[in-house]
Amino acid sequence: METRLPLYKKLLVMYRIEPGCLGPQGADYVEEFCEYAKRQLKDLHGHCLRWTIKPRYDKSLPELEFQIKNAFLSRDNAAKYMDSFNIDLDAFEEELDEALADLVDAYFER
Repeated sequence: METRLPLYKKLLVMYRIEPGCLGPQGADYVEEFCEYAKRQLKDLHGHCLRWTIKPRYDKSLPELEFQIKNAFLSRDNAAKYMDSFNIDLDAFEEELDEALADLVDAYFER
């Protein structure tokens, strides 16, 4: 069994969803979808990660960011953190993209 870290030691994964990925009327659904996606993803590597899923209204903000204790981490530092839990960042990003695509389908099928 994996040891769960206290919240302040977990890596925060902040993922921003573009309304357009939810279709032409995505702006009508993006807020609710973000809440839905967060609930569905909360257990994905939940022993060492926590999640924030938000709409990406500002395209100057990155799609994916990492934080610990309210400090932003570079991709390299996030990779080092994840590596300490035997999580490959590139594989994690692929898994996340696939999971979100599946969640979009599931959201509209419910």
